[in-house]
Amino acid sequence: MPTERISFNSRTGDRLAARLDLPEGPVLATALFAHCFTCSKDIPAARRIAARLAAMGFAVLRFDFTGLGHSEGEFANTTFTSNVEDLIAAAEYLADRQLAPDLLIGHSLGGAAVLRARADIPSARGVVTLGAPFDLGHVTHHFDAALSEIEAKGKAEVTLGGRPFVIGKEFVDDIRAEALEPAIEGLKAALLVLHAPLDETVSIDNAASIFTAAKHPKSFITLDDADHLISRAEDAEYAAEVIAAWAKRYIDMAPPAPPPGAPEGVLRVTEADPDGFLQDVQSGPHHHALADEPLAYGGTNRGMSPYGFVSAGLGACTSMTLRMYARRKGWPLESISVDISHDKVHAQDALPSGPAKIDQFTRRIRLSGPLSDEQRSKLLEIADKCPVHRTLEAGARVVTSLATSDPLEE
Repeated sequence: MPTERISFNSRTGDRLAARLDLPEGPVLATALFAHCFTCSKDIPAARRIAARLAAMGFAVLRFDFTGLGHSEGEFANTTFTSNVEDLIAAAEYLADRQLAPDLLIGHSLGGAAVLRARADIPSARGVVTLGAPFDLGHVTHHFDAALSEIEAKGKAEVTLGGRPFVIGKEFVDDIRAEALEPAIEGLKAALLVLHAPLDETVSIDNAASIFTAAKHPKSFITLDDADHLISRAEDAEYAAEVIAAWAKRYIDMAPPAPPPGAPEGVLRVTEADPDGFLQDVQSGPHHHALADEPLAYGGTNRGMSPYGFVSAGLGACTSMTLRMYARRKGWPLESISVDISHDKVHAQDALPSGPAKIDQFTRRIRLSGPLSDEQRSKLLEIADKCPVHRTLEAGARVVTSLATSDPLEE
């Protein structure tokens, strides 16, 4: 996944640090990601969700709010309203690059911010919240013990997530005065609410209130036993897959015309986990799968193995070929199933140097329906004419080259 390190000006003139994650191919849509309270653009959930969306054709901008991460400014001087203004500045930066955001994604307090900012980001056709609060006053629960000092002195230092932060009275007053319901009612965009029922930081009641206040189209998906920070890789990946699948209903992600000689377009495989073997397999904007290795071979077993995909291609092609033939003949073929197993077997004549192993795919076909013995025999013969079968038996030529380092130059 190519990533650009960029910066842009907030509305108060501070430089905000950001990363623009790009797909390794054409940009089909753009997403703007807002991180959680006192977090940063680089927390694991943000990185993983951005990586998965980039593999699906999204350009994803994630940035540090003023005074956090690598961004300039004093956190003590920020408010919820200033966070919303940072989001609008980020959207304006994207629009200047002809990448106006189609989708706004916000995690925790960032989710509340994208709900509030949508009215000022007209290009956004979808809004996604992850563990977002409806009642912003819940944020003060993180520093209840310091509220009296904040009221008396105008600010106080608190410890959040093991790090010191200065919270100002203006921030507290701002979140207490903020009412999200009017912004949600007037969202004028499709809404996806993602929340974990066991979230101990922001209760599931907040998600129910956001969903109830919103007008259709709206969707509510549980994140099951995920924690508030969505720290587990599998939870972040699930969230990203749900977001991408949902967004396609509301965002035009039509790909450009396929290149000459590739009528089905280019199938792109992108590494999803550099510490393991997990791969994103993306065929155009509509078809996504995972490839992996079994646990015994160092993988995480979250997708079929590469040989599993080859076997799937043979089985699917066989079934389709039989259906097309029986349909053309008008035969009473009711259903088809194909079992494929793959193994390496010895072949004495495979190489001039002596015994070697070749790949063997064993195929077992089940045909249902009142077919005659002659019809069944003919269909078994037709199975050997399936294009993938012929490719495997005849062999294929693989032409390999190195791509340019910058996908935008391709």
